[in-house]
Amino acid sequence: MSKPLRSPLPYPFPLTLLYQDQHVVILDKPAGVPVHAGPKGGPCVEDCFPLLSRRKDGPWLAHRLDAETSGCLAIALRKQPLLAMQKAFADKTARKTYWAVVEGGPDAEQGTIALPLTKTTAPTGWRMITSPDGAPSRTDWRVLGRGGGLCWLELSLHTGRTHQARVHCAAMGWPILGDTLYGHPHPQGLHLLARSLMLPLTPPVSATASPRAGMHAALHTCGWVESETVDYSDGF
Repeated sequence: MSKPLRSPLPYPFPLTLLYQDQHVVILDKPAGVPVHAGPKGGPCVEDCFPLLSRRKDGPWLAHRLDAETSGCLAIALRKQPLLAMQKAFADKTARKTYWAVVEGGPDAEQGTIALPLTKTTAPTGWRMITSPDGAPSRTDWRVLGRGGGLCWLELSLHTGRTHQARVHCAAMGWPILGDTLYGHPHPQGLHLLARSLMLPLTPPVSATASPRAGMHAALHTCGWVESETVDYSDGF
């Protein structure tokens, strides 16, 4: 397994490399930074691409994260690893796990959410909803801690639908803390972390992101201890 390399990128916003080789980079994406430039402008992950490679072609995003989600984001520096990563995501051999702090939480300790999702548009904007006619979507979950009316979950997404983790948790009655679209606002924003990413490349690539500072208080309430060595790896 490849060892992660941490290195700060000072421009255009604080950014950390969780893993880097000549083919692949895994970034620790900050919350609030979109992967693509939006219609209103502002910084985005693609702004840092010239710092990652001087080649005329690439880099390329291998997948996406919501703007408000922090954590592991894979970027291909060459076309061949891009195709390999895209195939791994399509074949569901890439493993993505998330940490979420939710309001309330499930009664059980682990389970599966299998609710189809579809996009709906209204004058106020678009959002994802559960629908029998939607695309099949599956999220496995496991409780890592509880406290103060909150629950700390590990989420394993077997499909990569837009807003999947957020909609699935909200549909179960436990919206993610700080989700302004499917739940309620919070001063520290959306409590959703792309915790780990494992890619079946040659050699295999993996990375793990730490929770951003804004999530620490809620995680501590649920029992997380920053320095402890408990194995929080996916148990599914």
